[in-house]
Amino acid sequence: MSSIELSTDDDKQGELMSAIRRIAKNAGVLFVSQVISRLLAFFYIMYTARYLGAKGFGILSFALAFTGIFGVFTDLGLGQLTIREVARNKSLAGKYITNISVIKVILATITFGLIVLVINLLGYPEQTIKVVYIIALSVIFGAFTGVFNSAFQAFERMEYISVGRILNSVLMFIGVFFAIKHSFGVVGFSFLYLMTNIIVFCYSLVVYQWGFGSDVFTVSNKLFEIDWSFWKQIIKEALPFGLSAIFVTIYFRIDSVMLSLLKGNEAVGWYSAAYKIVDVFTSFVPGVIYAVAYPIYSRHFKSKDLEDIYIRSFKVSLTLGFFISLSITLFANKIITILYGAQYIKSIFALKILIWAFFIICISTVTSGLLNSINKQNIVTIGTGIGAVLNIVLNFILIPKYSLNGAAFATVFTELFGFILYFYFVVKFVKIKFSNIFLWRKIR
Repeated sequence: MSSIELSTDDDKQGELMSAIRRIAKNAGVLFVSQVISRLLAFFYIMYTARYLGAKGFGILSFALAFTGIFGVFTDLGLGQLTIREVARNKSLAGKYITNISVIKVILATITFGLIVLVINLLGYPEQTIKVVYIIALSVIFGAFTGVFNSAFQAFERMEYISVGRILNSVLMFIGVFFAIKHSFGVVGFSFLYLMTNIIVFCYSLVVYQWGFGSDVFTVSNKLFEIDWSFWKQIIKEALPFGLSAIFVTIYFRIDSVMLSLLKGNEAVGWYSAAYKIVDVFTSFVPGVIYAVAYPIYSRHFKSKDLEDIYIRSFKVSLTLGFFISLSITLFANKIITILYGAQYIKSIFALKILIWAFFIICISTVTSGLLNSINKQNIVTIGTGIGAVLNIVLNFILIPKYSLNGAAFATVFTELFGFILYFYFVVKFVKIKFSNIFLWRKIR
């Protein structure tokens, strides 16, 4: 073998190890921030649920789920597209951020109008409608924060995202105790979400403009420099991501909405108590691994190293997901009673079911993320679309008979379907060997 070939092999190996080190660094930064923010979230959610009771907590949880379904229309996949394209070509950052920000103003206006229309057509009480309006405004500010987070993630500057997450949780933590001390009702609690999202948005804007933009956002970074032909291009490319997000949000959120309509807000409160615990762990494991792996996938989408990076991500997600799911199943009774009290005893069995949806999400997220990174997002879109329909059908069948436990089973079945589909196509397109994934041996 010639010295040139040896040098090339060394360079490739060096690039792979560099990518792995970046994954580890960014995963560590995000994980620390998630530990801090989610521990705070544990406490403020626990105290909110205890203070408001199952019915009041159910109203707040319904509003979050309902506005969350519509909230995806403020993005339509533009964030994911920004991460992928800017990770590949960082000189495009200014152009993407500027144009997408203006597009989001239009999308946010339409989204808020749809929320107002639908919630009034459903005939909910005035108090519930007020809470939905306030939470909807907080979702819109969160959508604009997402524009800047996409840029931070594309440049693998996860520390900026991490600080924003911690700031969000600290503000909510302080706000909840302030609200309890001053005897706020459920409407008052909804204002906490709005004020927190406004402050976090301002933080992200400041970091983008002064703390972050000077070194990497100098190209095409002119405010209001709108490229109309570019709009058509990016909306077309982002649409598969957007449809996937819509479908995913439907089968993550529709259960709470359907429980509210079919079983009342108290059932939503019990279900949400269990779901919030699962959501915390989902942010810890698959959320962190996906956030740091996706830009790396995107940059190595034509490289032979892609298989190794995916397998490492998959194995970490599989191991952590199984260990956490088993532990939560064994101690679900103590977890619910300690966190929420005896009034949430009906949440215990739902938690035992839902935690296995978390396990599937761990391995499904890194798998669907790989498909997105190699321009196979249409597969993810189709899969999530079928999954959303499947989830709605299962909820209609299971909720009337099994209430919140039926909704939990529907979530698990939907996640399992999605993973099987995505994994099949990853093996097909990336040519991954089963032995490399499921046998614990050293990969190249």
